[in-house]
Amino acid sequence: QVQLVESGGGLAEAGGSLRLSCVASGHVANTYVMGWFRGAPGKERVCVAVITTSGVRIKYADSAKGRFTVSRDNTKSTTYLQLNNLTPEDTAVYYCAAVAPYKISLENLPTDPAQFDYWGQGTEVTVSS
Repeated sequence: QVQLVESGGGLAEAGGSLRLSCVASGHVANTYVMGWFRGAPGKERVCVAVITTSGVRIKYADSAKGRFTVSRDNTKSTTYLQLNNLTPEDTAVYYCAAVAPYKISLENLPTDPAQFDYWGQGTEVTVSS
């Protein structure tokens, strides 16, 4: 198994920034495609960003382009999501997720929650006006 733990959420003002972190541990922790998702507690999760194991290929949701940046540091087994220019519409629980590359097609990076096998517990982001 791989274990994922998110951190960095909290309260931000509109226009502000937060940096979310996802630390992976366990079996081959640095070999996974990583995704960031968000949603209200108990609701459908929507993909925000995806990054390959090397970090070379990245995919963003339209709502994230130009504002959010996903990156990873495999020496620390950590994936980051930098949230900039936040708006109240960004308020959600943010989750990181992992899937082994052999289980998916890398021609089109996965964005469906069902394609990811491992999930963190989530970190809450609240953006005020």
